[in-house]
Amino acid sequence: MRGFKGVILALLVLFVVLVILAFVLENQQGVALAFLGWTTPQMPVSVFVTVALIVGLVAGPVLGLVFGRKLNKSRISRST
Repeated sequence: MRGFKGVILALLVLFVVLVILAFVLENQQGVALAFLGWTTPQMPVSVFVTVALIVGLVAGPVLGLVFGRKLNKSRISRST
């Protein structure tokens, strides 16, 4: 059973890698983003989407920790 789970996990990882590769290869059009007077150099769309994904994956847990601590502190102070 342990070997079967490993094979399924390896196939799942391979599938995710192939989907990401297809996404990157299909989104090679160059674009430049402008925001509040700041303009980026021209890069493929996939770069901007990947950076936005990574920032979101990092920001979500960080905000959860920050606001989770504040909520826990307020719950502790109410219970005492």
